[in-house]
Amino acid sequence: MHANVQGNIRMTIQEIKKLRETEHKVEFKEAKKDFNFAGGSHADPKERRKCVLGYVVALANEGGGYLVFGVKENKPNEVVGTEFANGKTGALTDEIYKRLEIRVGIEELFEGDKRVLVFKIPSRPPGSTLKFEGVPLMRIGDSLRVMSDAEVFRILSERAPDFSATICEGLTYEDLDPEAIALMKAGYARKQKNPAFETLPDNQILTDLGLSENGKYNYAALILLGTRKALRHYLPNAEVIIEYRLNHSMIPYTARKEFQESLFTVLDKIWDYVNQPASNPLLHVQHKFKIYDIPAFNREVIREAVLNAIGHRQWNDLGSVVIKQYPDSINISNSGGFPSGVSKENILTINSKPRNKLVMEVLEKTGEVERSGQGVDKMFSICLMEGKPLPDYSQTDDYQVDLCLRATIVDEAFYIFVNEVQNRRADKLNVFDLLTLDKVRQGISTDLSEASVEKLQREGLIKSQSSADKKYVLGDLYYEIAKQPAYIKEYRLRDLQIVAGCFEKANNVVMSDFVGAFGNNLSRMQIKYFISKLEEERLIIKSGLGRHTQYSLDVTIDANNNILEQFTDRLSK
Repeated sequence: MHANVQGNIRMTIQEIKKLRETEHKVEFKEAKKDFNFAGGSHADPKERRKCVLGYVVALANEGGGYLVFGVKENKPNEVVGTEFANGKTGALTDEIYKRLEIRVGIEELFEGDKRVLVFKIPSRPPGSTLKFEGVPLMRIGDSLRVMSDAEVFRILSERAPDFSATICEGLTYEDLDPEAIALMKAGYARKQKNPAFETLPDNQILTDLGLSENGKYNYAALILLGTRKALRHYLPNAEVIIEYRLNHSMIPYTARKEFQESLFTVLDKIWDYVNQPASNPLLHVQHKFKIYDIPAFNREVIREAVLNAIGHRQWNDLGSVVIKQYPDSINISNSGGFPSGVSKENILTINSKPRNKLVMEVLEKTGEVERSGQGVDKMFSICLMEGKPLPDYSQTDDYQVDLCLRATIVDEAFYIFVNEVQNRRADKLNVFDLLTLDKVRQGISTDLSEASVEKLQREGLIKSQSSADKKYVLGDLYYEIAKQPAYIKEYRLRDLQIVAGCFEKANNVVMSDFVGAFGNNLSRMQIKYFISKLEEERLIIKSGLGRHTQYSLDVTIDANNNILEQFTDRLSK
C-alpha cells in the first residue's frame, strides 16, 4: 500500500473502511470511472447536487468528514477502485479551493492495483455555511438536501459571543448570594486541592474565575450566584419548574414547584424535591440471599441532567427549564437544542461545545461538572449499571433538548451481572463496553464497537458459537443468574423467541415481518440464513415463490400453545 498525499490524512484503507457514515461523517462512492464534479448537465437541482462540490459542501456544513471514492457504499465497503482525477489530484485540490474557498486534503491509497481516493474535508468556518449553487446543503440518506431555516439559524448563532461572559449592566456584589459564593469557593478549593482558597476574599475568587472584571459582573456570575431578587430583575427566565403527575395522560399536575435562584444553591433543592419517598421509591432486586436497593431515579444522573439543561440552555429564549416527573420517568427540557456540532447520534463521541462557555468553565473548575462532556458518559454508564433504559434524547429538536430518564429496571439479571463484573475489576468497564454488553443482551449483533467486542470476548464477558459467527451472547455468568440457557442447540434463545413471537401474531409470516421483528439485531442476510435453518429443523415451512413467499409453522407445532417451548423441546431432542 502506498500513498500520494495532498493534505495530512495518513489513514490506511482498513481504517477508512471502518468509518461509520453518521458517527465519522463519511460518504462512500464507487465512482469507478468518473464522478460529476460540479453538477454537469443535469437540470434537476436534486441531481446537480450529487457531485464532488455538493458533497464537500454538505460534509463541511456537518462539521467536516470524508468523501471516499473507489469503495462500495454498503458494509463491508468492498474496494472496487476509481479512475476519478487520476494523476490530477493537485489540480483537483486547487479547483475545489477556487470554487469554495475551502482547502480539502486528498490522498490516494491502493489495495493491490485498486486505487482509492480520499477527500479529507474540514469543517465550515464558525458562524457560516458553505453553499453549492447558492444553497447550503446537508446529507440525508443518499440525498443532499437544502438546510432548514432552523439549521442555518443555529450555525449563524455561533457568531454570537458567549452570552454568559457578557457584562450584566447594573449587577453588583450585593446581588450575589453569600451561600452560593461559599459553595463555589468550597468546590474550587476541593477541586484545586488547596483548602486555602476558601479563605481568599470573595472578589479575588470572582476575578480569578472570570466572573468579574474592573468591578463589573457578567451574566455567568448572575446565573451561578445571583439572588432570587437579582435573577427576577435581570434574567426572569432563569428558573426551573418541576411538575409531578401520577400518570402520562394527566393534564393538570399533582404538585408543582418553581425554583428561581443561583445554580450553586438550586441543585440540592431540586434533588430534594425529586427525591421524596413517595415519588422516588426504592426498587428491589434479589439474587440468592442478597437484596439490592436501587432508587427509581439516581441522584448523579439527575444532577448531571439538570446541570446540562441549565448550563447549555439558550438564554435569549424566554422558556424555562422544565422537569416533568412521573412514577416511571422524568423528562427534563431546556430551550435551544443541542450545542453546535452535538447530535443524538454523536453525543457520546463528540467533545462538548458549551453554548455558555464561561458558566461551564466555572462549573468544571469547581468540580460540579465533568470535563469534555464526560457527564453524559456518566449518565449513560449509571443507567446501564442500574439495568435501566438508556437516556432518551429522541424528542430533541432544533429548538429544545428533551431528555427522558426511565425508572424501570428492564433486566434484573443484567443488573446483577454487570455489577458483579464491575465489582471484581480494578479497571472498570467504560461506557462503550457497557453499551456493547447491553446491545448483546438485547440480541443486537450489528454496529458494535469492534474494540469493545474484542476486549469483552477476550475476557469471556461475551461469546459466540465460533470465530466466524458474529451473533454474540453474554458470558456464562449472566445465564447462570438469569437461570436460562444462551443457546438451544446452536441457536440463540433470543432469536427463537423473536420468531415464535411472529407466529403468535399471525399464522402466515413474510420475510419483511421477520426483518421488522429483529430490527437491527441481525442483518437481513443473517435473518434469511437463520430462517432457512429453522426450515431444515422442520420448525417452520416455506410456501410460494419470490415476493409471494410465506412461512408458517410446521404441522406438528400447535399455534395455540407455547410456540417457543415447542421449538426448544424439538431442538433439545
